Amino acid sequence: MIIIPARIGSTRFPSKVLADVMGIPMVIRTAQAVRELDSVAIATDSPEIIALAEEYGYRGVLTSDAHRSGTDRIHEAAQKLGLAPEEIIINVQADEPFIEHEVVERVYELTHARVGKEGILAASAYKIIGNPEADDPNLVKVVTDEQDTALYFSRAKIPYPRDHHFDRYQGHLGLYGYTMESLERYCALAPSRLEEIEKLEQLRILAHGYRIVMTEVETESFGIDTPEDLQRAIRKHLL
Repeated sequence: MIIIPARIGSTRFPSKVLADVMGIPMVIRTAQAVRELDSVAIATDSPEIIALAEEYGYRGVLTSDAHRSGTDRIHEAAQKLGLAPEEIIINVQADEPFIEHEVVERVYELTHARVGKEGILAASAYKIIGNPEADDPNLVKVVTDEQDTALYFSRAKIPYPRDHHFDRYQGHLGLYGYTMESLERYCALAPSRLEEIEKLEQLRILAHGYRIVMTEVETESFGIDTPEDLQRAIRKHLL
């Protein structure tokens, strides 16, 4: 199942999940982008978004407004939906209205093959980016081992090229795959110091000794954090 967490509050871009994307609210545009892959639910703290989801024919799940992260929000939604322990859950961020089918399918396949084994709690994806894109702290970077398992995520430019020019960074996509069982385990973990410092919820998994398996994808999509990002995404989509 695909669950889209949609928090109404946003400091940098107020009510961004309701922003107009070519005549359709952003969260609905994201749901439409993935609806052919699986059933879709929108998990939100906003009755307004619940009504909007139902207007467009999607299931809305009202969740607490006290959640610290989108993962905690989809966990509550998954519990309310009564999902079985082996059910695969794909967390698609509400600010990815142009996410491609192929990218979500890759994460689904990786989740099915690897999550729940060898201490792996989640699957995710990255794309190759260069300079100066990698300087943007809103675009999270990930470094991986030789098996494409995440070693660390950061808003900083990692790895740091000390002795030579480097132009092949791994930009993390806000897309995660879990089983219901691994999601339960993740959300039972205490928030970590690294998570608090970087404001990156995925660091909770690594800080507790669990693993996130990654896959490289090609995508034109990116998370929208500002009104300028939205206009850039629309222009790129229309080209």
